[in-house]
Amino acid sequence: MLAVDKDTFEVEVLQAEGHVLVDFWSEGCEPCKALMPHIMELSEKYGDKVKFTKLDTGKARRLAISQRILGLPVIAIYKDGEKIDELVKDDATPANVEAMIQKYL
Repeated sequence: MLAVDKDTFEVEVLQAEGHVLVDFWSEGCEPCKALMPHIMELSEKYGDKVKFTKLDTGKARRLAISQRILGLPVIAIYKDGEKIDELVKDDATPANVEAMIQKYL
């Protein structure tokens, strides 16, 4: 899983070809931290088909706002640089994230 920041997000996510999953999280978000191990497992399972990245929104507020990330956790899927799907807050469960990934395989 690739950690991106405000300097690398453009290249790694917005200019990437194919599907990219972005785990928007922050240090102060307990549900985000609880979800992270599940996302890591999914990255091992689907990492050959989907690029997995994570962004600490606490260090990239403007970027998060520009991507319309208003609450956490958010798991988003981008295709060819465009956000095509996302799970927000209570909907961001391990089962829902896996189902969302499978939708785009």
